[in-house]
Parts: sequence; C-alpha cells; structure tokens
Amino acid sequence: MTNLLPTEHSFTSQRLTLSYALWDKPGAETVVLVHGGRDQKRSWDWVATHLAKTFRVIAFDLRGHGKSQWSNDGDYGVMDHVFDLATLMDDVVQSNAVLIGHSLGGNIVLRYTGLFPDRVTKLASIEGLGPSPKMLAQRKAQSIDDRLRDWVEQRRKLSTRAPRVMQDVEEACTRMRAAFGQLSETHIQHLTKTGITANPDGTVSWAYDPAGMGRSPSDIPYEDFQHLWTQITCPTSLVYGAKSWASDPSKDGRASLFSNASVSIIAEAGHWLHHDQFDNFITGLDAFLNARQVEQT
Repeated sequence: MTNLLPTEHSFTSQRLTLSYALWDKPGAETVVLVHGGRDQKRSWDWVATHLAKTFRVIAFDLRGHGKSQWSNDGDYGVMDHVFDLATLMDDVVQSNAVLIGHSLGGNIVLRYTGLFPDRVTKLASIEGLGPSPKMLAQRKAQSIDDRLRDWVEQRRKLSTRAPRVMQDVEEACTRMRAAFGQLSETHIQHLTKTGITANPDGTVSWAYDPAGMGRSPSDIPYEDFQHLWTQITCPTSLVYGAKSWASDPSKDGRASLFSNASVSIIAEAGHWLHHDQFDNFITGLDAFLNARQVEQT
C-alpha cells in the first residue's frame, strides 16, 4: 500500500460528532466510501489510496464506530446511518459523488441513492443487498410476537455488554488473525491498529459500540428497501464474493429490480472481498469507474 495518509476531520449529524478521513485532490470528483458493521473508515485505506490518484476520496466512521460518537441509547437503525450519509453529502461533499459501500455500508449507499438519485453519479454496493430471499423467508416464518420478544432479549443483553478488553495490540492482532485467517499479515496489522481504541489503563478495545450489533425491528419493510432499488438511475455495480455466505443477486432475482445494474462475482473471495482479492476487486472497480468517463465523452 502506497504511503498516502489522509487528513482527519469531523462533522455533526443528529447531535453526534462523526469522524471522516479525506484524501484530498482539489477539483476532482468525490468518491465516498462507507464501511460495514464492526468496521471503521481506515479499513478502506488500500482502496482509498488507489482511488486518490484520480478522485477526492472521503471515508467516514459510522456512528458507534471508529472515532465517531456512540448513540446514547445504543440504537443504530440503518436509516439513522442513511441520515448521516445525507448530512455528509450536504455539509461536507457539497456536490454529486460516486458512492461505494461494503455490507451494511452497501445497504446504506443503496438506500441513499434510491432516495436521492440525482446526487449519485455511480454506485458500487459490495454485498449490500441484505439477506437472501431464502433467509428472508425463514425469518418471516417466525411469528412477529416471537421476533419482537427475541429482539427485547437481544437488546437487553447487548445494552449491558462492555467492549472487549485486550492487553495490547498483539492480542488484538491474534484475535483478528483467528477470525480472518485468509488475510495477509499486512492486512491483519493495519486493520487491527486502525480498528482499536486505547483504554486509560493501557489495554485496548475494538473501536465500535457492542450495543449496535443487534437488528432493530423499527427498520423500513424489506419491500420498501427493494422499492428504493427501482429508483436508482445511475450505473450500479453489485459485487459479491464467490465464497461468501451471501447469495448471488443475478441468480436469486434481486438484480432484476435495478434498471442499470451489473453483477460481478469475485472468485476465491469471501464477504470481505475487497481485502481477500484486492487486485481482482480493484481491476473490476477501475473498469466500472472508467466506463463513466467514456459515457461522458
């Protein structure tokens, strides 16, 4: 990874101070990178450094993640994240932009683009469509009262969960290595060091609010989420890993709801495909972004 470090800044959204990193390139089009759950903005460094050769790049920490503030009530609805992205676009970006999101971040950028299609010139969602139709059917098979009782119990447990305390960075690296053994040691070290926060006693913890790991029952219906896909007008890339738990939207019917979307499957990649197979991912992303320039000439 080229040693091109960003500058760190902040903005305010719903009374929370949220952190963002900027790889500045005055006059260039802006790309906004949105990370997934239990992740943070600097996990985009490899992608951002590559894109910064051409674009002005912004990556922000979702509320409850990285250096952004935590929600006081421990509730992190997806639409709250969408609101934060809208605030970033209006207050910081202040122009149309390319949006790229991974997992939860991919879900967020899809919703934002469906709501504000004129603000997005191109969209890449990495495994961001949420549960497959099969998973949704299994979820709906459970009665609503059972689902809500499960949510009450889950939230009660999460609200009392303290961040994991580790003795030092090396212990954190060991845990990261055990969870993501497919990643290179360079990735392990960087993702760990940028993904922890130091405690007053010298120990470290992961830089996210553990209360945010639950699924809120107050989210919009999945059918409304799908409706937003139909409102997206810009070129859209749906990217999936061949070895991921997520299902292929070109096979399960979800891709057909988009008017201008292509599906790419990255071989030998799991859910973190932009780390697992960076070269293959970035080659496809470059082709996708460069196609925009051809269309405009």
